[in-house]
Amino acid sequence: MSFDLDATATARLRSAGQRYTTQRRRLIELLADAGSPVSIPDILAGGSGLKQSSVYRNLAALEQAGVVRRLVTDEEFGRYELAEDLIGHHHHLVCSRCGKMRDVDVPEELERTLERTLDRIAKRAGFARVSHRLDLLGLCADCAAEVEADTPRG
Repeated sequence: MSFDLDATATARLRSAGQRYTTQRRRLIELLADAGSPVSIPDILAGGSGLKQSSVYRNLAALEQAGVVRRLVTDEEFGRYELAEDLIGHHHHLVCSRCGKMRDVDVPEELERTLERTLDRIAKRAGFARVSHRLDLLGLCADCAAEVEADTPRG
């Protein structure tokens, strides 16, 4: 993990009245290494050595401090990733069957068009748009293969 990420996490936690503990550092390392949003069950199953109650509590503190963001999904639990200003603006591919998420970047030209379009939509609705999140729904390769295997041939 880079020194800049540690320094940023320390500063943000300190400004929220929190400390950058070993457990919080471990969670940030896990999120940085994951490369895509992860759920708490993913974190616990990955051999993090952290207790479930500790993961919930520390993710909440990291989210409050602006180090981590929680992504709401159709699943019974959210997924977590480092805050967008730390890892860069991106969107997600979301499997509508298993909930797996992957980060995806769109071409710069499309991103600019999307920004202009969303700004116009927000303005017409009387909103001051601050940011956007685009999730593309579909089936991951594993789920698509399972669906194909379960589909009767006729």
